[in-house]
Amino acid sequence: MTINIDTLSEDELVDLNRRIVERLRFLQHMRAHKQMLEFRVGDRVTFQGDGRGTVEGMLTRYNRRTVTIVTDDGRQWNVSPSLLSRVTAAGKEPHASSNVIRLK
Repeated sequence: MTINIDTLSEDELVDLNRRIVERLRFLQHMRAHKQMLEFRVGDRVTFQGDGRGTVEGMLTRYNRRTVTIVTDDGRQWNVSPSLLSRVTAAGKEPHASSNVIRLK
């Protein structure tokens, strides 16, 4: 299906834009949900903290777009599941980037 946007009115372009944004949000939500299903509450996970190096903790909760991780020292982090690696007995798996939101 091809859409020639040069022929669309301003109202049609605004509607098309709204529909595209909704679709992109839906796809992002589905991708995050799929990534969340790779982990379970209680799993030991690791991620790259914001300037603090590697952070390790336990997954305690699923949120809408993130998961909540509680570290051994009691700090709580909301992290995108795409940034997590499961802690293995032999060591830690590689991480992604460090786009993390820290809660107080």
